[in-house]
Amino acid sequence: MTNVKNIISTSVAVIATGAMFACVAPFASADSAQTSAVVSSRSFPKTSSVKKNLFAESTSTSVDEHSKWGGIETLDVPQTESQAEKEAAAAAAAQKAADEAAAAQSAAAAAASRSEQRVSIPQVDLGKMTGTGAELASFSLKFQGYPYVAGGNTPAGWDCSGFVQYVFSQFGISLPRTSGAQATVGTPIASLADAKPGDILANGTHAAIYIGNGQVMNAMNPVQGTAVSGVSVFGGAGYSIRRVM
Repeated sequence: MTNVKNIISTSVAVIATGAMFACVAPFASADSAQTSAVVSSRSFPKTSSVKKNLFAESTSTSVDEHSKWGGIETLDVPQTESQAEKEAAAAAAAQKAADEAAAAQSAAAAAASRSEQRVSIPQVDLGKMTGTGAELASFSLKFQGYPYVAGGNTPAGWDCSGFVQYVFSQFGISLPRTSGAQATVGTPIASLADAKPGDILANGTHAAIYIGNGQVMNAMNPVQGTAVSGVSVFGGAGYSIRRVM
């Protein structure tokens, strides 16, 4: 009887053990399948994949202008020129030298011309003349060589009518500013033969002070400045002769 009980107990134990393994196996299989699924999935990019923002990498970085770099910012780095740049610089220097030489030659020629003109024009002895007009003409000669400046009317620089206006103002006479207006002041004189020192010769483009012997004192141009010339300075154009004193 005891043997039968032992056999039954052993059988029950075997059956119970088999049932336990039968229940555990599916769970083990499920865990295994779940673990396999986790391993085979990827929730982040491959670490070997490199992405670059080429535009950002090519952008320069601004630096504070007051930054100190151990003195390297003050290094005197020699600049080199290409052969074409050297040739262009040499050509520019040669052209500049040629222009300066031409300007100097032109100035010398103008000076020589003025000198020849002064020699060729007979000088008027205003000391032998009397009257306020002669005094004004003599006073105007003090300004020979003064500069011509368009629009000016002072010894610092004047144009033709500005010069006439200034000289007469020193004798208490106020004249219009332009040559055309000065050609209408005072008393008209019929001809150059009747003109006297101190008379005004003027038209719409030029004005001068008559000093006698067919000559005038006038501001001529930027090259010749203020000087004595013949009445030919009007270029053959008609002019008015006016007497205001």
